[in-house]
Amino acid sequence: MKPKVLIMKPVPEDVEAFISAHCDYEIWNEAGSMPEDMMFEKLSAVDGLMPGKEKIDGALLDRAPNLKIVSNISVGYDNFDTDEMKSRGIMGTNTPHVLDETVADTAFGLILSAARKFSMLDRYVKSGQWKVKNEEIFLGTDVHHATLGIFGLGRIGEKVIRRAVRGFDMNVIYHNRSRNEAVEEEYGVEYVGKEELLKQSDFILTLLPLTEQTTNYISHKEFRLMKKDAFLIHLSRGKVVDEAALIQALEEGRIAGAGLDVYEAEPVSPDNPLLDMDNVVTLPHVGSATKQTRDAMAMRAAENMVQGLKGERPKDLVKELDIPE
Repeated sequence: MKPKVLIMKPVPEDVEAFISAHCDYEIWNEAGSMPEDMMFEKLSAVDGLMPGKEKIDGALLDRAPNLKIVSNISVGYDNFDTDEMKSRGIMGTNTPHVLDETVADTAFGLILSAARKFSMLDRYVKSGQWKVKNEEIFLGTDVHHATLGIFGLGRIGEKVIRRAVRGFDMNVIYHNRSRNEAVEEEYGVEYVGKEELLKQSDFILTLLPLTEQTTNYISHKEFRLMKKDAFLIHLSRGKVVDEAALIQALEEGRIAGAGLDVYEAEPVSPDNPLLDMDNVVTLPHVGSATKQTRDAMAMRAAENMVQGLKGERPKDLVKELDIPE
């Protein structure tokens, strides 16, 4: 008998076919999330779950007595209550690696858009305001040869560094829980303390996971340390940056601007002050959003799930749920 799987979001046809070859499954293809009562009913019989944005906590797990694995179509897994999952022996996986290059592209898109005012100037031209050449409003900030500071040097950070150093002749500094001497040697980047990074950087890029230690990692104190002509580029998880502190820093002119792909609450409320700021570029959490990458992430998640249901160790078992045999 095949294991039973519940897929909480649409996936490409080839991914669905792969799952079908190994599992009996149900899939939610409607707009929005599956109603909670329907989800709880279906969870009672499943062995594997591919969630959307659902929180994998005790309340959900109580409704899924046969669950063996939860496979995220995401590099993040902050929807996992890892302590609860581990106590029940439930595996959890994510999809690293396949999105690294794409997210690094997004990082540079935000850096360039914020520095050169592309988003604001696009609206300026389309609204018919462009009357003369060389207006003061056109003037942006150079990216080439500037200093880029990166918080969190993982796989995506390495891809960003390659673009920064070899493509834009940038000076790169970073702060991380541990040093990466191989990257330092290959690209000539420098490890610095948190405060030094804040003080020296023209562009600050967040690539940190969301943990208890990184919640509000950048707040009022950090914005006071940044250069007044510096930009914050936020690509990790929304709550890594204290959004109220960011809004205050922008309103008071403590920093030059920001490029954001993530927020404390998503989707962003229409009355969020960030949406009215010309010096802020706002994206709808699309760091990995290309068709090629999202399809590859879905297939990777399917492979992880099938491996777990076969009793094998999934390729991308998250470290907090790596239960010794």
